[in-house]
Amino acid sequence: MGVSDSEILRSYPCDDFVTSPALRAWRGVGVEAPAEAVWPWVAQVRIAPYSYDWIDNLGRRSPRELVDLPEPRVGERFTTAGGRELGRIVSVEPGTQLTGTIMGAFMSYVLVPRDHDTTRLLLKVVMHTSRWAALGLSVGDLIMARRQLLNLKLLAERNQHRAAGAG
Repeated sequence: MGVSDSEILRSYPCDDFVTSPALRAWRGVGVEAPAEAVWPWVAQVRIAPYSYDWIDNLGRRSPRELVDLPEPRVGERFTTAGGRELGRIVSVEPGTQLTGTIMGAFMSYVLVPRDHDTTRLLLKVVMHTSRWAALGLSVGDLIMARRQLLNLKLLAERNQHRAAGAG
């Protein structure tokens, strides 16, 4: 979803954890907000999945307002879905990238600042698995990851618009 050749070819932190992955999937979205406005939403995936809440969060709505969370740290939970803590953070550079692992998959959210206070929010997922499992996971990931990135985009842009209106 929406990634350029150069975004596919770049190095992602998840690449350091899986050599020769059977599954490699990239997703990306442009966000009309600076990286510092997008980062808190990416960091907030620790408390909710932000994709299709009725599927992966047992109908619980992911927060639509920022929660005052400390910066993520390696070893902490990666996300929460359906009230269950899932995965672990394996690498983090606050404001730049968050990488975690869930059930053998490693995923990196990377923020790339652009001109005019815009940001590219990129996601790469890598995993060792069979080719058939990789195909199934890739299709499921396409749907869920797309919704997650679009929700994060919407929330960051809405929050940025509110902040600009208040200033």
